[in-house]
This record gives sequence, structure tokens and C-alpha cells, in this order.
Amino acid sequence: MKMQGTHKTLALTVGTVVLMGGLAWASVPFYDWFCRVTGFGGTTGVASAGADHILDETIKIRFDGSLDKDMPWTFKPVEREVELKIGETGLAFYEAYNPTDRPVAGQASYNVTPYEAGGFFTKIDCFCFTEQVLQPGERVQMPVTFYVDPEMVEDRDAKYVHTITLSYTFYEIDLPETHAALATEGDSVYNE
Repeated sequence: MKMQGTHKTLALTVGTVVLMGGLAWASVPFYDWFCRVTGFGGTTGVASAGADHILDETIKIRFDGSLDKDMPWTFKPVEREVELKIGETGLAFYEAYNPTDRPVAGQASYNVTPYEAGGFFTKIDCFCFTEQVLQPGERVQMPVTFYVDPEMVEDRDAKYVHTITLSYTFYEIDLPETHAALATEGDSVYNE
């Protein structure tokens, strides 16, 4: 009888560990999905085209750019602020520069503040959707196309927002294989 109780306890323990591991594994994609659907935490929406209609009300959009502590680039918005009609498609540029003597790949993370506006700030196209690779000494201007969804003026909390800040942080990532192979070939040419 004692042996049967030990097996039951062992099975419950293993089952609990497997369940907890499964929940931990699923929590990251679930949280990402939840943030994208609700705009929680300043997560923006994504669309393939602009808004259906434009309101006479305007809203200010501020732009902010920063770098992870290990990212060697310089990165900043070209323009710090624009004012648009709600629903109007906006276009902004960020400038990045690689002052190093090697190719550097980066990926941008982003958020919108105040958080109440996150679900209403919609990107049509953005440099943040893909990784970016800058060659040594290369300077680029990277666009983001966006609009503020007119439904924002009907939202209980977001309707009081008059200024939205779009912030990006660039992180260094591993070079994509094609760029890494080119960089290795370039190193061997310089070392000969």
C-alpha cells in the first residue's frame, strides 16, 4: 500500500512539473498576443492600409530613440514631434549611424505612451518589423508609417490623450548568415 501512495505522489509531482513547464512556455506567446490585441503595455496595432476616415481633431505624436547599453550605433528621430489629424497617415524617420569598423545588425523594440493609446496607434510599415544591418560608417534614415485610429475618441480612457510618444530602443543582434559570411570574407581580404 505504501508503494502505491509513493507512485501516486511521484505521478502528481511529475504531472505538476510538466504542467507548470507548459504554462511557463506558453505564457510568453500568450502575453505577446494579449498585448497586441489589447494594446496593453503600449503595444501598437499593425495594418496594411490607413484609417477609413479622418477626424477634424488633431493629436501630437512625439518620437524618442534610445540604444541598448551594448549597441554601438547612434540612433535618433529626425523630427521630434508632429501634429496630425486623428486618422491621418503620418510618416516619420529615424536616423541610425554605425561608427564602427564592422557590420552591425540591430533590431528595434518599441512602445507607445501613454499606454491607453497603445491599441489605437497603428503602424502600416516600420523599420522595426525587420532586422537592420549597417555597414561600417553607414548612415541611414529609416521610415515608420502610422496613424491614430479614430475610434480612440470613443474610448473611455484614451479619449483624453492629446499627445502620444512613440519610443524605440535598438539592440545589437547576431549578423544574419548572409551578412556574417560577407563580413568573414571581408576580414580575410583585409588580413592578407
